[in-house]
Amino acid sequence: MLSLIFLEMAIPAAVAHDDPVPAIIKAKVEQIGSAQGLHEADHTIASVTVLSELYKRKNFQLLWQKSIDIQDLLNEIEAIKKDGLDPDDYHFELLHSLHKRRSNSGASDPDLLVNFDLFLTDGLIRLFYHLTRGKLDPEILHPQWNLTGHINGHHPVDTIEKLIDTGELIQTIRGLKPQGFLYQRLKAGLKEYIGIQTAGGWHHVPEGPILRLGDTDPRVPALRRRLAITGDQEDDTSESEFYDDQLEKAVVRFQYRHRLATDGVVGKNTLAALNVPVAARIDQIRANLERARWVQYKPTGSFLLVDIAGYRAFFYRNNKVLWSSRIQVGNPVRRTPVFRSEIEHLVINPTWTVPSTILHQDIIPAVKNNPDYLKKRSLEIIDNSDNVIDLDRINWSKYANRRFPYKLRQNPGPRNPLGQLKFVFPNSHQVTMHDTPSKWLFMRQDRTFSSGCIRVEQPFELAQILLNNPETWNQESIKTAVDSSKTMLINLPEPVPVLLLYWTAGVGQNGEIHFKRDPYNRDRAVLEGLKTAFEQGKHSL
Repeated sequence: MLSLIFLEMAIPAAVAHDDPVPAIIKAKVEQIGSAQGLHEADHTIASVTVLSELYKRKNFQLLWQKSIDIQDLLNEIEAIKKDGLDPDDYHFELLHSLHKRRSNSGASDPDLLVNFDLFLTDGLIRLFYHLTRGKLDPEILHPQWNLTGHINGHHPVDTIEKLIDTGELIQTIRGLKPQGFLYQRLKAGLKEYIGIQTAGGWHHVPEGPILRLGDTDPRVPALRRRLAITGDQEDDTSESEFYDDQLEKAVVRFQYRHRLATDGVVGKNTLAALNVPVAARIDQIRANLERARWVQYKPTGSFLLVDIAGYRAFFYRNNKVLWSSRIQVGNPVRRTPVFRSEIEHLVINPTWTVPSTILHQDIIPAVKNNPDYLKKRSLEIIDNSDNVIDLDRINWSKYANRRFPYKLRQNPGPRNPLGQLKFVFPNSHQVTMHDTPSKWLFMRQDRTFSSGCIRVEQPFELAQILLNNPETWNQESIKTAVDSSKTMLINLPEPVPVLLLYWTAGVGQNGEIHFKRDPYNRDRAVLEGLKTAFEQGKHSL
């Protein structure tokens, strides 16, 4: 923490009539709102709207009158690195320097007093926004983003003014941070991995043949030491080159935490995960702490959570997981988007209307190469009135560079891409959750196989939970409806929120940190944003 020098100097609450401070503050606030801006060293005031309104409400007096408040805020800014953020985004080094100069000048330099006050206020405003909305704007990375909510239902100026006036900065700032278990455990994980980095990190396990139970290999002691560093192996003192039961269990624990096949065999993928540098794991945690700050939408009661990068879906009721299933998500070209919606109904024995992107990019070229393509897949052409068009009437060569005026529909059946159940929630991306005939793909570790929709391994269980009426809709009655081959639309008793989120680091049932692959390579943009200096005008402060 900073030196207690910050406590030595209090600013008088009373201001003399000839005090030049209010006039200086007013002039500088006007300068902040101009194209010129206000700069000190290489720092710039980012807030225009909120900062200006705060000082107007206080008649352009200094906002920071109590040394204890100054000390508390500076300490919280310095400690923000524990949340994966950079203290200098909140002018930490500049404020440290200005405060020393204030102490040396005896508070006799009004221009210095004003600059310190303005930059301290701007630091608080930045901190407020970053903790409640994130440093980065998720709508830039995810144009479909719709999860950011209002900040306690209050105007930011009112909230920040109250935050300054109450004198309870520490409690209030800490209360702004996400309070959920995931965020708190990721913070603990960040501390843990920074500690590992400070202690020297870990050495690479050398390349070589596959290692498995019963093998003897000179690389085994290095493997044992590597696993001990992250707590997967309890004892790293043995120099035995024999791959024993204890080491196999440690490898399985590591594989489980890194979403790898838990076979206890150190093959190509496991070795690569073992040799990811600790700095990269720290960055991975920081990226997901930022994602957690974005998610201000907090559903209560029942909701469905789709973990895109984790290839799993979870149904929560009263904060308990009632159902979980493996899923398949969009491939890297047709990525599953991040957004929220509400499941309103499900469809038994759904028909499949081919999305326009798939129609023009995939199917029309395939039909040109194979005229029987549609017949073999039981696809029919329909017009806007759902009238079936004779396939032989279509001259496919006309639509090489023209919009196809019809739709393609596949009737229910074993080859229907939507399987036997579809869960519908309104969105502009044509994304649904559904069953699939491609069951074998759930056995893969990486499951990016769809064209953006979410394929569910256990759809019948999910249908029963969503319908929440076991007397009428249980496993047997749902199966009977499916066996009828009739298409049925069933409304849910009440809409159920669904959140599609992207996490590359998470927390296991015992609180251990889990790491996942980044199938859409989204961590890079988040990390670049976190490492980039804060931009003026961000969040329209």
